Amino acid sequence: MTVFRLEVNGEARSADVEGDKPLLWVLREDLGCTGTKYGCGIAMCGACTVLIEDVHEPPRPVRSCVLRVRDVKDSKIKTIEGLSKPWEKAVQQAWIDEEVPQCGYCQSGQIMTTVALIDGLQRQSKAVSDDDINAALAGNLCRCGTYVRIRAAVKKAWDEIRRSGSWP
Repeated sequence: MTVFRLEVNGEARSADVEGDKPLLWVLREDLGCTGTKYGCGIAMCGACTVLIEDVHEPPRPVRSCVLRVRDVKDSKIKTIEGLSKPWEKAVQQAWIDEEVPQCGYCQSGQIMTTVALIDGLQRQSKAVSDDDINAALAGNLCRCGTYVRIRAAVKKAWDEIRRSGSWP
């Protein structure tokens, strides 16, 4: 066992675990971040998506079920519980407004991927398009098939964020 010091949702945290333990299980079992879900365990469904921010890189969505904790020890990790900026809250509100969730199981992964998409588009000064949404969310599966509502929520969030000027 090794003590891993991690930055999770802006907080310094530590976990005394084996280095090859998947980040998903460290987050859920050792750190209590249960909003990140286990779906398939092979990085195919996206339910376990969290954001990783390295020193000189913008946040990127990663599948925490296959990412070993030793591989993220110097990174900033953000889970669904860590969304706190006004523009990130706008994404969550768009999900509510568009009534996206049915079972809700995939939604934390869908939302985290959308946050990364919108952040990346803002950094590029680029508007959101159907192609961008398709490319970003292609690997996030929804068992209930709410893809039309997911797309509407992404667009609604984008429009609200742009209208309100709630970027950092």
